[in-house]
Amino acid sequence: MHKPIILIIEDNREIRLSARFVLEDFGFAIAESEAPAQAKSWLAQQKADLILLDMNFGLDTTSGEEGLSFLAWLQQQAWDIPVVAMTAWSNTELVVKAMQLGAGDFIEKPWNNQRLHQVLQQQLHLQALNRKNRALSQRLEDPKPELVWQSDAMNQLMQQLAAVATTDANILLTGENGTGKSQLAHWLHLNSPRAQQAFISVNMGAIPETLFESEIFGHKKGAFTDAKEQRIGRFELAKGGSLFLDEIATVPIAQQAKLLRVLESGEFEMLGSSQTQRTDVRIISATNGDFAQMISEGLFRQDLYYRLNTLEFRVPALRERPEDIAALATFFVAKHGQRYRKPELKLSPSALKTMQAYQWPGNIRELSHMMERAVLLTQHGDLTAAQLNLPVNTQSKTAASADQLSFDKMPMMTLEAAELQLINQALADCDGNKQKAADLLGITKSSLYRRLEKYDLAN
Repeated sequence: MHKPIILIIEDNREIRLSARFVLEDFGFAIAESEAPAQAKSWLAQQKADLILLDMNFGLDTTSGEEGLSFLAWLQQQAWDIPVVAMTAWSNTELVVKAMQLGAGDFIEKPWNNQRLHQVLQQQLHLQALNRKNRALSQRLEDPKPELVWQSDAMNQLMQQLAAVATTDANILLTGENGTGKSQLAHWLHLNSPRAQQAFISVNMGAIPETLFESEIFGHKKGAFTDAKEQRIGRFELAKGGSLFLDEIATVPIAQQAKLLRVLESGEFEMLGSSQTQRTDVRIISATNGDFAQMISEGLFRQDLYYRLNTLEFRVPALRERPEDIAALATFFVAKHGQRYRKPELKLSPSALKTMQAYQWPGNIRELSHMMERAVLLTQHGDLTAAQLNLPVNTQSKTAASADQLSFDKMPMMTLEAAELQLINQALADCDGNKQKAADLLGITKSSLYRRLEKYDLAN
């Protein structure tokens, strides 16, 4: 268990020794500095959880100017370390000045041991709460992952992921856009020993290169022109939990070395700070990029790739798992139906048949959006194939839209008769809407009108 580190800044050796004996008995780890200058050098290399600061040193014994100067310096560092000031007598004016410069509390010498312990514990507790509140204010909780599958391809993948979820190994998920990589990353986190800690997701492709360090590592106030307040970076937000780096292949080559360093050493610095921090996160990343090609073209560092892909898994495209389409579509209709207060909506057999024939270039994301649109545009009854408004010209095979029509059982007839039957059926499924009927048939609206005139159906 981590012992809180208390840095005692006091020029009197006997007082430092006395404080050490008392505080070590209370379970604290102790570091000592005999002057503010020495403390500054120590803090540049190490991190304290709390500082116990004497206000008077060699300059004089009453003004507290040296202590106040140190507090002003510490405030500029934005290291977020609580300070308890101490002096040999009560001085209200000095107390006020110290509080204004960031001191959390004040102790008089000689101190009462129990009072000293209480003050230190209270400051550490308040600091922990403040950090938690700042972290919560900078991130939105991700909803629980929505995973629906029954196909052999997904069964195999989920078995593999379950076997490695409990490890801390870095995982790289590859596959096309919209296949559900972010949902799987969250599932991995929830099935890991880190499940009770934060899951932080960041789209690397959405971060401007100029803000990369600020977003990933954080910045202190004043680090650059627009840094009006301190910002916690993603590595610190995810401390103890999992950090999901989506679209990892989009990281600019100039920034990849900075990411590689933290993955190799676990160390990073907040922008504008010289203090090194250590991170404790499990890295999960995802991409639809071709790493082999990017590495050969010098667009992605091979050593960074090896750090990311301790374990690599390809997520299958939706067209490779057609057994899951009906279950996923039903799930999304229920989800969006609940959201838009249309819980009675169901998919018709014709809609399911049409979806099975479609290639789904946008994968699960496209399927979800299509179900949401269909739910929004449908008032009651079953969702038909026509209401899905699938771009049929991109289907892998021609799919019948009518509930009863099936091409593999279609009786022989002339091409004109078949065309007439398809037009009539499309118009019926689309409630006479000619634009929708044209889309369903894979032709332009003007082409449909020419055929309507040909078969005397224009009126």
